[in-house]
Amino acid sequence: MHRNQVNNPAQLLTLARDLQRRKARERNGLFVAEGVRAVEELARAGVPVRGVLVTPGLPGDGRGAAVVTVLAARGVPIATLSDAEFESAAGTDNPQGILAIAEVPMTPLAGVDKAQLMRTLVLDGVQDPGNVGTLIRTAAALGVRTIVALPGTADLWNAKVVRGAVGGHFHLTVTTATLNELATALRGANVPLWGADTGGRAVDDLPAPHAFALAVGNEGAGLSPAVRAAAAQLVSLPMTAGVESLNVAVAAGVLLYALRS
Repeated sequence: MHRNQVNNPAQLLTLARDLQRRKARERNGLFVAEGVRAVEELARAGVPVRGVLVTPGLPGDGRGAAVVTVLAARGVPIATLSDAEFESAAGTDNPQGILAIAEVPMTPLAGVDKAQLMRTLVLDGVQDPGNVGTLIRTAAALGVRTIVALPGTADLWNAKVVRGAVGGHFHLTVTTATLNELATALRGANVPLWGADTGGRAVDDLPAPHAFALAVGNEGAGLSPAVRAAAAQLVSLPMTAGVESLNVAVAAGVLLYALRS
């Protein structure tokens, strides 16, 4: 279905509902961007859009209507649905009345340019979609060029991840890989793998490297043993006594800021 234009509103609705499932996103090579800001960023990035779903209540003089006009001018099918129909495809409790179906702009790690690996954030089993979205958004803001999700990480194109990233997907390269594939790519680009770990050296004691890939781990378990063993350096944040850990997205943001060069 994703190779052909979908013009029928019922087909677009069925497809949007189907794309709530990871297997459907992977099978179709499509994802959903929900909300005015996410669709604006999608349109601005020039990512191919297969269709847009809107509700009659979308303000005619607002930003939502403006981005619909832009996409319609590009020949993107626009389907107006009832509130109930729209909510059946939306992933939020209070949807904004606009949702776009677009092609996943993901490049295999082997196809990522070496220069893009000079500032890489590696997600090692980060499972919460909200955290993954925030990590992508934070990485984009702090000069990261590539995000690599290792097995066990939430789908990078989950609707909640896309909403949380607020367009971050379209400002850097996002991809998936195994640890072996990551190690091969980093070795070829001469980029060391660092790991965020409470047992690592304090980031304040380390000079910011010219290039690095920073791995952050699972919310509860931290880095996997394999990634910890593969890391050339483990790095930590000095924290007030009695504070055990930080949210993974917060910790990654502070570390990326500290490691800027």
